[in-house]
Amino acid sequence: MKYTEIRDFSRKMRKNQTPYEKILWDRLRNRQLDGLKFLRQHPILFDRKGNDFNFFILDFYCAEARLAIEIDGEIHDRQVEYDLWRQHILEVMKIKFLRFRNQELEQIETVIEKICDYLKSWQWLEKE
Repeated sequence: MKYTEIRDFSRKMRKNQTPYEKILWDRLRNRQLDGLKFLRQHPILFDRKGNDFNFFILDFYCAEARLAIEIDGEIHDRQVEYDLWRQHILEVMKIKFLRFRNQELEQIETVIEKICDYLKSWQWLEKE
Protein backbone atom coordinates (compact mmCIF):
# COMPACT_ATOMS: atom_id res chain seq x y z
CA MET A 1 0.00 0.00 0.00
CA LYS A 2 1.30 3.47 -0.79
CA TYR A 3 1.83 5.97 2.01
CA THR A 4 -0.68 8.38 0.48
CA GLU A 5 -3.34 5.67 0.59
CA ILE A 6 -2.72 4.82 4.23
CA ARG A 7 -2.53 8.52 5.11
CA ASP A 8 -5.91 9.16 3.49
CA PHE A 9 -7.40 6.11 5.18
CA SER A 10 -6.09 7.30 8.57
CA ARG A 11 -7.64 10.71 8.01
CA LYS A 12 -10.97 9.07 7.19
CA MET A 13 -10.78 7.01 10.38
CA ARG A 14 -10.06 10.14 12.45
CA LYS A 15 -13.21 11.74 11.03
CA ASN A 16 -15.25 8.64 11.91
CA GLN A 17 -14.00 7.78 15.38
CA THR A 18 -16.06 5.57 17.65
CA PRO A 19 -17.77 7.11 20.70
CA TYR A 20 -15.23 5.34 22.92
CA GLU A 21 -12.28 6.68 20.93
CA LYS A 22 -13.79 10.16 21.28
CA ILE A 23 -14.01 9.78 25.06
CA LEU A 24 -10.30 9.00 25.30
CA TRP A 25 -9.24 11.49 22.65
CA ASP A 26 -10.95 14.29 24.57
CA ARG A 27 -8.56 13.51 27.46
CA LEU A 28 -5.37 12.94 25.43
CA ARG A 29 -5.50 15.77 22.91
CA ASN A 30 -3.59 19.04 23.25
CA ARG A 31 -0.92 17.55 25.53
CA GLN A 32 -3.35 17.25 28.46
CA LEU A 33 -1.67 14.12 29.79
CA ASP A 34 1.71 14.91 31.34
CA GLY A 35 2.46 17.29 28.46
CA LEU A 36 2.82 14.38 26.02
CA LYS A 37 1.64 14.62 22.43
CA PHE A 38 -0.70 11.85 21.35
CA LEU A 39 -1.78 11.18 17.79
CA ARG A 40 -4.90 9.27 16.81
CA GLN A 41 -5.31 6.75 14.03
CA HIS A 42 -1.59 7.00 13.41
CA PRO A 43 0.04 4.79 10.73
CA ILE A 44 3.23 2.95 11.70
CA LEU A 45 5.36 1.31 9.01
CA PHE A 46 6.25 -2.24 10.02
CA ASP A 47 7.48 -3.81 6.78
CA ARG A 48 8.74 -2.75 3.38
CA LYS A 49 9.52 -4.88 0.37
CA GLY A 50 10.56 -2.75 -2.57
CA ASN A 51 7.72 -0.33 -3.23
CA ASP A 52 5.27 -2.31 -1.11
CA PHE A 53 4.75 -0.77 2.32
CA ASN A 54 2.86 -2.38 5.20
CA PHE A 55 1.40 -0.28 7.98
CA PHE A 56 -0.51 -0.74 11.19
CA ILE A 57 -2.85 2.04 12.21
CA LEU A 58 -2.74 2.66 15.94
CA ASP A 59 -5.79 4.07 17.70
CA PHE A 60 -3.55 6.39 19.74
CA TYR A 61 0.21 6.83 19.68
CA CYS A 62 2.69 8.87 21.69
CA ALA A 63 6.07 8.97 19.94
CA GLU A 64 7.85 10.48 22.97
CA ALA A 65 6.89 7.51 25.16
CA ARG A 66 6.75 5.05 22.23
CA LEU A 67 3.33 4.07 23.56
CA ALA A 68 0.41 2.67 21.59
CA ILE A 69 -3.06 2.67 23.12
CA GLU A 70 -5.70 0.46 21.53
CA ILE A 71 -9.43 0.54 22.20
CA ASP A 72 -10.95 -2.89 21.65
CA GLY A 73 -14.54 -3.23 20.55
CA GLU A 74 -16.48 -6.36 19.63
CA ILE A 75 -14.50 -6.98 16.43
CA HIS A 76 -11.43 -7.75 18.53
CA ASP A 77 -13.22 -10.76 20.02
CA ARG A 78 -13.05 -12.31 16.54
CA GLN A 79 -9.44 -11.39 15.75
CA VAL A 80 -7.53 -12.29 18.90
CA GLU A 81 -4.69 -14.04 17.06
CA TYR A 82 -4.22 -11.12 14.66
CA ASP A 83 -4.19 -8.63 17.56
CA LEU A 84 -1.56 -10.67 19.41
CA TRP A 85 0.59 -10.95 16.26
CA ARG A 86 0.27 -7.21 15.63
CA GLN A 87 1.10 -6.35 19.25
CA HIS A 88 4.15 -8.65 19.16
CA ILE A 89 5.51 -6.92 16.05
CA LEU A 90 5.01 -3.50 17.62
CA GLU A 91 6.71 -4.61 20.84
CA VAL A 92 9.66 -5.92 18.81
CA MET A 93 9.80 -2.40 17.36
CA LYS A 94 10.12 -1.15 20.99
CA ILE A 95 6.59 0.28 21.06
CA LYS A 96 4.91 -0.25 24.40
CA PHE A 97 1.28 -1.28 24.34
CA LEU A 98 -1.82 -0.63 26.41
CA ARG A 99 -5.16 -2.13 25.50
CA PHE A 100 -8.58 -1.16 26.85
CA ARG A 101 -12.01 -2.62 26.19
CA ASN A 102 -14.77 -0.23 25.13
CA GLN A 103 -16.58 -0.72 28.43
CA GLU A 104 -13.52 0.41 30.40
CA LEU A 105 -13.81 3.85 28.80
CA GLU A 106 -17.08 4.34 30.64
CA GLN A 107 -14.84 4.84 33.68
CA ILE A 108 -12.50 7.30 31.98
CA GLU A 109 -10.79 8.43 35.18
CA THR A 110 -9.69 4.85 35.88
CA VAL A 111 -8.34 4.54 32.33
CA ILE A 112 -6.44 7.83 32.64
CA GLU A 113 -4.98 6.64 35.96
CA LYS A 114 -3.79 3.42 34.33
CA ILE A 115 -2.17 5.34 31.49
CA CYS A 116 -0.48 7.76 33.91
CA ASP A 117 0.77 4.88 36.08
CA TYR A 118 2.14 3.19 32.99
CA LEU A 119 3.86 6.38 31.83
CA LYS A 120 5.41 6.89 35.27
CA SER A 121 6.82 3.35 35.24
CA TRP A 122 8.08 3.91 31.68
CA GLN A 123 9.85 7.13 32.67
CA TRP A 124 11.45 5.38 35.64
CA LEU A 125 12.65 2.49 33.47
CA GLU A 126 14.10 4.81 30.83
CA LYS A 127 16.28 6.57 33.45
CA GLU A 128 17.83 3.31 34.62
